[in-house]
Amino acid sequence: MPFFVAERAYTYAAAAGLVLAASLLSSVVQPVFGALTDRWPMPWLLPVSTLVGGIGVSMCGVTDSYALTLAFVALSGIGVAAYHPESARVARAASAGSHTAMGWFSLGGNIGFATAPIVVAAVVALGGLRATPVLLVPAVLGSVLCVVALRAIAVNRPAGSGGTRAEGTDDWASFGRLSGSIVCRSIVFVGLSAFIALYAADRTGGGEVVGTAALFVLYLGGAVGTVLGGALANRFGRVAVVRWSNAVAVLAVAGVVFVPGPLMLVFVACTSACLYVPFSLSITLGQDYLPRRVGTASGVTLGLTVSVGGIASPLIGAVADRTSLQVALIPLIVLPAVSWLLLRALREPESR
Repeated sequence: MPFFVAERAYTYAAAAGLVLAASLLSSVVQPVFGALTDRWPMPWLLPVSTLVGGIGVSMCGVTDSYALTLAFVALSGIGVAAYHPESARVARAASAGSHTAMGWFSLGGNIGFATAPIVVAAVVALGGLRATPVLLVPAVLGSVLCVVALRAIAVNRPAGSGGTRAEGTDDWASFGRLSGSIVCRSIVFVGLSAFIALYAADRTGGGEVVGTAALFVLYLGGAVGTVLGGALANRFGRVAVVRWSNAVAVLAVAGVVFVPGPLMLVFVACTSACLYVPFSLSITLGQDYLPRRVGTASGVTLGLTVSVGGIASPLIGAVADRTSLQVALIPLIVLPAVSWLLLRALREPESR
């Protein structure tokens, strides 16, 4: 985002349109892949979708055409949409439904998110946006790792343990409230991830270096929060942990928006942890609320509701263009409170 703004003079709204391109397409396609994986296991999707997503990211900087840039970003969104439902289904099967194990599974993605700003900054610093094809390398490595992991799971899993359809009744009402909560969290996180680099650079006066550092802290705090969520859930229960992490997030997001100077980075870390403590817990909760539709639940909790957050990014960008970025970020303070309200009546499902 900051490099597109700096190198191509994109407005906030135009830059946020890139987030929308990936998020909107992913939001539409992801439930379809979830429904398909409920019917037919498709582990081959993992290496293929990783490669497709990487191709989209690696090509988005090679053209000056905004339309082609949108197309490549949208291609990366298709890769994301194809990956999430099947990866969550495979992870659940490999871990026997453990939400602690799902936390470690989610940690891998969060470490990737935390590393990405540093890798992108290094690549663009050396060759500008036209050097983005270098970013295909981690996608190729990821595809190879997917193949190796799938072969190991196939060898180690006992015969007859590959099924993921469980007995039980689908609780759509609870799943709906959980999904609404995830949408609120997603808007906050995607909104901050889209603009925090620009906001921190301006708020602290530290330029792109501080902006990249703020984005790194945002994602790194997510890695910590994911592991912390599993540990807390073992002691207090998943629903209680998800509920109270949203309550604390209200204060943390307010600190990001209003606290000036380097201290803002502390609140960025707190916000990230609060938003990511529920991440893996929401995945297993969704799967337990819909025990007969694990793929669909995974596609919604891990993909659709997360992607919906990107739809709000252009609105935030448009408000920022007309007023200021700080004014545009103020509504994000309210959303964790809305999420908390949605979760008040939620009950712990039977873990399967």
